[in-house]
Amino acid sequence: MKITSVHATWVHVPIPYERQHVSDFGRVASFDSVVVKIVADSGLVGWGEAKAGVGSSSSAHGLAAIINRDYAPLLVGQDPRDVSRLWDVMYNTPREGYALDRGHVLPQLGRRGLSISAIAGVDLALWDLLGKSLGAPVWRLLGGRRAERMPAYASGGWADEAHIGEQLQGYVDKGGFRAVKMRVGVMDGEPRASAARVRAARRALGPDVKLMADAHGTWTVAEAKAFCRMVEDCDLYWLEEPVTADDKAGLAEVRRSSAVPISTGESEFTRHDFREIAELRGADVLQPDLAIAGGLTEGVRIGAIAAAYNLRLAPHLWSGAPAFAAGVALAASQTTGFILEYSLGANPLLHELVAEKFPVVDGYVAIPDRPGLGITVDESFVRRYARE
Repeated sequence: MKITSVHATWVHVPIPYERQHVSDFGRVASFDSVVVKIVADSGLVGWGEAKAGVGSSSSAHGLAAIINRDYAPLLVGQDPRDVSRLWDVMYNTPREGYALDRGHVLPQLGRRGLSISAIAGVDLALWDLLGKSLGAPVWRLLGGRRAERMPAYASGGWADEAHIGEQLQGYVDKGGFRAVKMRVGVMDGEPRASAARVRAARRALGPDVKLMADAHGTWTVAEAKAFCRMVEDCDLYWLEEPVTADDKAGLAEVRRSSAVPISTGESEFTRHDFREIAELRGADVLQPDLAIAGGLTEGVRIGAIAAAYNLRLAPHLWSGAPAFAAGVALAASQTTGFILEYSLGANPLLHELVAEKFPVVDGYVAIPDRPGLGITVDESFVRRYARE
């Protein structure tokens, strides 16, 4: 089997005003992602996803260009089932021959950032193709699923102190979620304002619903430590991205200062970033976004790091259907996988891009047994919202 074409499309879907949310990223007016399509001479098609950022992001145009102009010429004519080798080809270009021969990486400048996101989109499509070629779901190729369903947490929580409890309780009532996540950080002003919202949320939810808080990397180390002191009696399941991803030593300092568990990873690239976090003892939960960090190939390596350091794995799943399906397969197959993120914001690329649904029933998501990533992309949707 040979690859005949590789094409990436920037998909830009406007969100109706009444469904838009406001956070430290501002008002999110659209959902953007790069959808990758790989066609093989057998007639099989693989679908992947690459991400350039949160919300409206014209850098998705450049991300698609990297795939179409840099990686596609390397991939056409190759066997798509050689997923690991093709990952190395893209990562080590133009020294991929030396890297494959010598057994160690020789990356150029694009070893982080959009170049890795581009690899991620291609990698997910290759895994999808591989699964379809064997008639097996991707999780089977990764060693099998550990359960037929997994618990999910509702990810949202932008309301103010007076309404945050009602908003989160609505998530519990809607999908039977027993875990919910809210946003905190500079969007609230001072840490004390975020702490007040968390306390209001805990009062409304009671003691039995798991509560997480996500600061989007917006606090200083001192602010994050102050917040943790203020909410230590709120039984947070984790505090996500308390400080910028550029300050991994600071992340570790926050973790050492408090009993509140720390999670991070959606802003990181490749196993090398996650290895550094693990070595610094900077987090309890690793959260790679497979459409950013390097795809499923790299996700498995990150899962191995989590296992080696006795950490847990909860992929970042604020994404479209291809990356969501890949994250579900990864979490279901890894020793360290334990919970799934389920976005409660407007997410047309999860709910409208593909024919299949990912319903939450009593707080759980079923692990589908369809071949590949188990998705059927609506190509008319891609064409309708394509941007050049």
